[in-house]
Amino acid sequence: MGVLALQGDVREHAAALAAVGARAVAVRRRSELEAVDGVVVPGGESTTIDKLLRLFELDAPLRAAIAQGMPVYGSCAGMILLADRIEGGIAGQRTLGGMDVLVRRNAFGRQVDSFEADLDVAGVPGGPVRTAFIRAPWVEEAGPGVEVLARIPATTADGRGAGAAAGKIVAARQGRLLATAFHPEITGDVRVHALFAGLVEDSRRS
Repeated sequence: MGVLALQGDVREHAAALAAVGARAVAVRRRSELEAVDGVVVPGGESTTIDKLLRLFELDAPLRAAIAQGMPVYGSCAGMILLADRIEGGIAGQRTLGGMDVLVRRNAFGRQVDSFEADLDVAGVPGGPVRTAFIRAPWVEEAGPGVEVLARIPATTADGRGAGAAAGKIVAARQGRLLATAFHPEITGDVRVHALFAGLVEDSRRS
């Protein structure tokens, strides 16, 4: 299994995958992409990752791999890159696409607005998942083929209203594509990575 190693939380994702029994390798070249059967696109800066994908000539091969059914998990910036449509992007910003969603970039605000929360995530057993939101996006619209896995609740654990974020989609799946607005790799909760490892294992059997 690969972790796109151009920018972002590469080591943290690799450690989370190792914790669920998966061997993770860094992907920076086309040959490395062709050697793996699933890829994590980590958080970071979506515009920077977009530029680096083109610089390293990985954008077209990764787009083709997605179209051919390779399992891909995108967290935070990775969610933006998996979206077919984005809102709040810069001029010329492109995505890999594959998920029939409209994602709003930096929807939760700036770095100082970062927060952690416990969220119920469909398909993840064992109770709420500890999540971290850092300059995170959210999904504004999801097509009929997209399974919503988690939303921001109307009220927080301390009883405060969630405001404009209430009800927004922050985890979704479409086929073998998985995306979260949050960073599970930095909270120590590896169950989302276990979910993705299961998608990769299922794809090997099919």
